Amino acid sequence: MDREQYLPFYRRTQQQGEVESDSELSRKGYDERRFRDFVEDKIRDAQERGVFEHLPGMGKPLRLDENPYARDKELAYHLLKSNGFAPQEIELAREIRCELQQADARLARLRERRQRLAGRRVPPFPSEKRAFNAALAQALRDYEATLRELNRKILTLSLMVPPAMHMNMVDVDSKVKAFRESCPPFPI
Repeated sequence: MDREQYLPFYRRTQQQGEVESDSELSRKGYDERRFRDFVEDKIRDAQERGVFEHLPGMGKPLRLDENPYARDKELAYHLLKSNGFAPQEIELAREIRCELQQADARLARLRERRQRLAGRRVPPFPSEKRAFNAALAQALRDYEATLRELNRKILTLSLMVPPAMHMNMVDVDSKVKAFRESCPPFPI
């Protein structure tokens, strides 16, 4: 029985000497060193002519779009990213931050309105005071509802993401109290 017939193919080729050496390849008309020199000469000539000087992205960091942690979701993440979207958890975190900023901005405008009314030479008329107090009460109700909804979204986010991405819950009562103290209603 021939022992060679049971050896894997790659071992048989090594033993039989079927691996071609550089000298054998060059005899057949293939010289790797000459080919490399030819390619390097072409690249050097193109550099001297300035072909590579105005390429898009020149001098900018490489865009490495591969995500080694995506695994089976890589195609979905690529599609989302190339179309201007992000994964659901990233979109939700962005939405939470945006809504909180909008709510705070609305309260800042209300504080500014109160300061303008209080800082006028002519004191605010009773109708202006009533209108401001009604707007303040409505803003406080909306602000509290918004903060409670944001806490619901933060809980949802915390269930979706790893602990490193968790967001702190908003302390609704202390935020509402702080706003009431910074912007009290006008006495009528």
